[in-house]
Amino acid sequence: MHIEDQNMALDFDRAHIWHPYTSATHPLPTQLVESANGVRLCLADGRELIDGMASWWCAIHGYNHPRLNEAAKAQIDKMSHVMFGGITHQPAIDLCRRLIDITPARLQHVFLADSGSISVEVAMKMAVQYWQAKAKPSKVKMLSLRGGYHGDTFAAMSVCDPDTGMHHLFNNAVIKQLFTERPQCRFNDEFDQASTDDLERMLTKHHHEIAAITLEPIVQGAGGMWFYHPEYLTRVRELCDRFNVLLIADEIATGFGRTGKLFACEWANIEPDILCLGKALTGGYMTLAATLASAEVANGISANGGVFMHGPTFMGNPLACAVANASIDVLFENDWHKNVSRIETKLEKELQNAKALSSVEDVRVLGAIGVIEMKKAIDTVAAQAFFVKRGVWVRPFGKLLYIMPPYSISSEELSMVCLAMIEFAQEQTA
Repeated sequence: MHIEDQNMALDFDRAHIWHPYTSATHPLPTQLVESANGVRLCLADGRELIDGMASWWCAIHGYNHPRLNEAAKAQIDKMSHVMFGGITHQPAIDLCRRLIDITPARLQHVFLADSGSISVEVAMKMAVQYWQAKAKPSKVKMLSLRGGYHGDTFAAMSVCDPDTGMHHLFNNAVIKQLFTERPQCRFNDEFDQASTDDLERMLTKHHHEIAAITLEPIVQGAGGMWFYHPEYLTRVRELCDRFNVLLIADEIATGFGRTGKLFACEWANIEPDILCLGKALTGGYMTLAATLASAEVANGISANGGVFMHGPTFMGNPLACAVANASIDVLFENDWHKNVSRIETKLEKELQNAKALSSVEDVRVLGAIGVIEMKKAIDTVAAQAFFVKRGVWVRPFGKLLYIMPPYSISSEELSMVCLAMIEFAQEQTA
């Protein structure tokens, strides 16, 4: 693309296109991407960036993957979309069978949705409708962990942290939910038995009005990239059973191997009543999500002629389902666990040097997630310019400098990203 065309495109973008989490009138600078291949974003000016973000954690196989391309091309010649009401098709049947096979055994019913936020909304509606069918209409509240993030739509916002989260502007508009203290026991530390005391107090006081506990297993993502102890999940499951409350596990960010287990719930060997999936489900090719429910939840809602009251227009999109099936095939054929373990080892080795820097508060690694927490908020504009100059794509938020790269990233490419992160942290120390 000629430089004049690039400038015209960027000028229009800056004047008219509203990007996520930014101002319409004073937007953050954008990079004009012309194509992407492997783990590299190819800019219109000819530069290449190693993508450390996997396009917000979803492009786990990298870009322009031949198997996923082939699946999309084969499906689009048959049908790109049909309504899912009264109609079904093989890509959806195959995908739902696969999801039931690889997720916890109690999850036997799959509801296909549009996006991660919608899958959370669906899960919340399932929980409320379940208790309505059980003649307990007062159980409509959600109990969530502080520090959590579950999406940007209104019901999903209501279960995000109301104080430190990004949605505090809407506190007076969203449904008022209940919150318990974030687990302070770190993933690799000894479990603190007192970490669930506040949760138990909340359940003791409010269980009669709580439909479900909603949480991100093991890793709180956009709410702070916090990794907590698996035993906390074990205790949550026990308390849910004791107080007759459903457990919703939001694995939109953690699902499909990101933490070193196929699903983060496996770290505690627990099974949720409802499971939310998204992001990596299609390998980052297009939007698709799934909400899986136990037979008990599904049968409860459906008792006495009950129907679940939700139906997205693009539910079960055949094109997305076909690509999701191919993505799951590639995940297992490429030995995802070996790749994630390799990335984890590399991150632990190369990010540890940041611990000694005076500008750094903490360094933590789990699976294919690497985090450098700074002591001060990061200037996003300056940070993006810094990383682009060094040929990598890293987008920090708040005080967090983090990466969640594609599993296909080479060790050499990962080293380049880590080195840039260390250099940025060093520059903040100077």
